Amino acid sequence: MHSAKKNIFVFGADQFNLAQMQALDTTKQYQFHDLFTHQQVKAGPEFPVKELYEGALAHLKQFPDSIDAIVGYWDFPVSTMLPLLRRSHGLPSPSYEAVLICEHKYWCRLEQKKVIPEYIPDFCAVNPFDDNFRQTISVEYPFWIKPVKAASSHLGFKVHDDAALEHAIEMIRKKIFRFAKPFNYMLKLAKLPDDVAAIDGNYCIVEGIISRGRQCTLEGYVYHGEVTVYGAVDSIREGQHRSSFSRYQYPSTIPLRIQQEMIAVTERFLKHIGFDNGPFNIEYYWERKKNGHDKIWLLEINTRISKSHCPLFRDVDGATHQKVMLELAMGEKPAFPHRQGKYKIAAKFMWRVYHDAYVRHAPTKQDLLALSQTFPDMEIQLHIHNGMHLSELKDQDSYSYEIAVIFLGGNSQKELLQKYREVQRAMHIELDPVG
Repeated sequence: MHSAKKNIFVFGADQFNLAQMQALDTTKQYQFHDLFTHQQVKAGPEFPVKELYEGALAHLKQFPDSIDAIVGYWDFPVSTMLPLLRRSHGLPSPSYEAVLICEHKYWCRLEQKKVIPEYIPDFCAVNPFDDNFRQTISVEYPFWIKPVKAASSHLGFKVHDDAALEHAIEMIRKKIFRFAKPFNYMLKLAKLPDDVAAIDGNYCIVEGIISRGRQCTLEGYVYHGEVTVYGAVDSIREGQHRSSFSRYQYPSTIPLRIQQEMIAVTERFLKHIGFDNGPFNIEYYWERKKNGHDKIWLLEINTRISKSHCPLFRDVDGATHQKVMLELAMGEKPAFPHRQGKYKIAAKFMWRVYHDAYVRHAPTKQDLLALSQTFPDMEIQLHIHNGMHLSELKDQDSYSYEIAVIFLGGNSQKELLQKYREVQRAMHIELDPVG
């Protein structure tokens, strides 16, 4: 006997995102099931991809009722594995190959070079374990070097000279296996073109610097071959290298004509790789030139919604865009609201510290609860606790420690930034610098 509710499996479920999905009006008819928790998928010293893949298949096979959708909003290994899990149950999904192209930074650039070469920087692959690694790099300094597979700028370095390159390679050699080993397992499950097969997860990509100008992310989806972009979010950076994100702000203030060009580039590329029936977010830089010749650079593509943007869409548009993810996963065309939220503008603030420190005082759950009485629509994810060192935090970028994430809405940028400063003060975080 089938239940009236649709059974939706959430791969890597966590409380914060589950609560947001349950708050959507449309989810009364959904029954959510955990397919492993976030803790099991992402929190260990390594990603147990073989166990996750085989375990998920076995778990789904034993489920007595209908399986109507399998969803996930995390990056690797969740985004990479979803097409395989869906394929085994005949569910709507982008193909595994299309997803893998986007997940493999070097393969993705190779495909972009075929159809949108004017929107990408110089790039090359480099084996960090090759003694002659410097001779194999064809890109001029300064450049970025990063593994062909990582997440959240993990092991991404901006390199200006030989000494900086030596340092980056040394760090990469020590830590690349966290992503490389599981990614190599995933690569074995696909048929790869010859020019990609040799460049596995132990490789890095080197790219010319494109971090001039303003950065934004388009959130969209492809449904039956048709590309729709429903929002653009500004990514605002800070710090010595301007390499760390300080906040994501929605809606974007980048001119519409520039956004339209970004959408056209997105469409051309996604059609080229055959990406269909799934959500995506795609990051761009816009470099404003005095002579009117604006330059747009494509940074990277993710084959999922950005969970970071969910509360922003809710505050401004009236629903989190998990709605888009859920409807696509059930084979439906998403019906997403526009500007029906409580605020004109919303942001995710990433509170960063640029040196290691000992946490003398962090707010308790009770403190945060009390704070939410003063700021009713605010949400906080705190990453630290009393007595820890910031260097114990996992998967940080190469230049900073993210100690908390704060979601806020407002009716002007001034009001938004003012609220953020008030929340920071009220949290009473005390840090003692180390070293």
